[in-house]
Amino acid sequence: MKSYPSDKIRNVALVGHGGAGKTTLTEALLFCSGAITRQGRVEDGNTTTDFDPEEVKRRLSLSVALAPLEHKGHKINVLDCPGYADFISEVEAALRVADLAVFVVSAVEGVEVQTEAAWKIAADLGLPRMIFVNKLDRERASFDRTLEQLQGTFGAGIAPLELPIGEEDAFRGVADLLTDTAITYDAGRPTVGEIPDEMEAREHEVHDNLVEGIVVGDDDLMERYLEGDVPTPKELEDTLARGVFAGQVFPVICGSASKVVAIDRLADFICEIGPSPMDRPPVVVDAGDSVTEVACDPGGPPLAYVWKTMADPYVGKVSLFKVLSGTIKPDTVLTNPRTHGDERLHALFTLRGKEQEQLPDVPAGDIAAVAKLGDTTTGDTLAPKGTPVRVPAAPAPQPVLSIAIKPRSKGDEDKLMTALHKLQDEDRALQVRRDDETHQTLLSGMGETHLAIVTERLHRKFGVDVESEEVQVPYRETITRSADAEGKYKKQTGGHGQFGVAFIKVAPLERGEGFQFADEIVGGAIPRQFIPAVEKGVAETMARGGVFGFPVVDVKVTVYDGKYHAVDSSEMSFKMAGSVGFNEAMAKAAPVLLEPVSLLEVTVPAAYQGDVMGDLNARRGRVQGTDVGNDGEQVVVATVPTSEVQRYAIDLRSLTGGRGRFTLAHDHYDLLPQHLYDKVARKAE
Repeated sequence: MKSYPSDKIRNVALVGHGGAGKTTLTEALLFCSGAITRQGRVEDGNTTTDFDPEEVKRRLSLSVALAPLEHKGHKINVLDCPGYADFISEVEAALRVADLAVFVVSAVEGVEVQTEAAWKIAADLGLPRMIFVNKLDRERASFDRTLEQLQGTFGAGIAPLELPIGEEDAFRGVADLLTDTAITYDAGRPTVGEIPDEMEAREHEVHDNLVEGIVVGDDDLMERYLEGDVPTPKELEDTLARGVFAGQVFPVICGSASKVVAIDRLADFICEIGPSPMDRPPVVVDAGDSVTEVACDPGGPPLAYVWKTMADPYVGKVSLFKVLSGTIKPDTVLTNPRTHGDERLHALFTLRGKEQEQLPDVPAGDIAAVAKLGDTTTGDTLAPKGTPVRVPAAPAPQPVLSIAIKPRSKGDEDKLMTALHKLQDEDRALQVRRDDETHQTLLSGMGETHLAIVTERLHRKFGVDVESEEVQVPYRETITRSADAEGKYKKQTGGHGQFGVAFIKVAPLERGEGFQFADEIVGGAIPRQFIPAVEKGVAETMARGGVFGFPVVDVKVTVYDGKYHAVDSSEMSFKMAGSVGFNEAMAKAAPVLLEPVSLLEVTVPAAYQGDVMGDLNARRGRVQGTDVGNDGEQVVVATVPTSEVQRYAIDLRSLTGGRGRFTLAHDHYDLLPQHLYDKVARKAE
């Protein structure tokens, strides 16, 4: 593919709810531009951007895919984004490098929850937005109903530029409100004509409303309009473009991706009223102890931002980057300010799905790929040597669901961790950690589907098969009264034996005080050099587990008497005496179980607040308070036993139709209710 100047580049993210037709729309755009000769279908598993076996199997986009095309002297980098909630981090990554978000909305289902979620992200980023109402050829499709939903959900600024000609099976084209013309399609070929008589009155009404809404954005145009001067379509288009750039106007266009109706017009609008990278505000970057702005200037110093990494067991690591400034050529050497290491960008290429196409250079504003960078990962910046400039990294997504995994083959343990770390390189929403207490490898992500995909990729890419198991809850034990016991360790063998006696008293401490050890030995009942051994024996026993097999906390242990033998006593004998004494004393001290309690903060639309609070009460939660968050959402803060919220992500999604979100953090330990003891004890066996 040839190089395009920065002002002729359009970086467009297709976003919206799953099933709205984003991947089909990508195929239609590629087909209309001649980038592909045959339009694939999601149902057949042969689309350009859904090429991973997991995507083909599920008929579902799982990660953002790049698909560049050429249209009327422009290069459009299409970013086909997932629409499923588990992969919202992929959407955010794409929106951070896009210059325009095209929201794909089904005319059948209307505005759905992931459309709202992506809209919020785009609004927070100040990203220009456009809406494509898709599937107008389907049964039960309604443009009017969908437009009403868009206006009700996203408010002022929703501006229809087209009206459909016919709906459902009769849908055959669109009425252009800027030019008062009709464009109908036959086998994908457009014909321009007059507005049909049956919709002429409505078209003129909506046209007048549109013109009035556009001229408000230009004082001179507004004055002329009030004096009776009708703006030309070009003047309206230019004024509209400025409103789009400013994030104040959100054009609505329509069509059918599967029937390739009005897809060429979408490409036209992207090029004509969509911003180029040069139209966007400068990027704010960290420059050592200060911040500075970097404008999209192809003649400036080279600066690139790595926004996505893909791990391939054969090719190696492929890094997708956006050039923020300058022009990068093959074999350019840049420095990673995070690692201070140099990176040579060998062959530069673009990706169309999984297919690579070499690039002669990559100017500011363009998106490209490079293979086999050393220590550069997602979120890193590449800058000229000696330039400590970094793009502020987006915060990593907070996982909401964890599973424990283990390799089916013991020989795969080292292989498993290596594979997981490679998958982490390409998926910032994935977290891996080893729990030293439960000895489990915990895999944390954004939901069930996300984690299922990870385990499938472990097998496909790295040949590692894993089994999942329930995540163990880290219970604790403590005591509720004081008790004492004699700890005796005596072992006689040939030669020196082992002898040590320690009298131990245990007493409960306040919650959270941990472990205290007191030495009240007098008269040399236990020699001073053996006292630390008693403490060590007690501490190790507490860590191994008490009566129920869980670590013991919040206990004060006092050694107050003992016996020793001048020849047979040793550190080992008193360490064992401390262990035996503690076990016996604890068994007498009315031991109880403590369960971890998490602090849960749930953000939901007001309509779901009552349901959420009722559900939390059913989980033995204690609501601490409520507040009003952004956009009028309700924030419910509660403490809930950790065992009751291990799968809360799934339950909250079901309870709120996917509109709820939450954060979870360990807060404290509390007494486990007596009726749950048997259940916990069985799991500990």
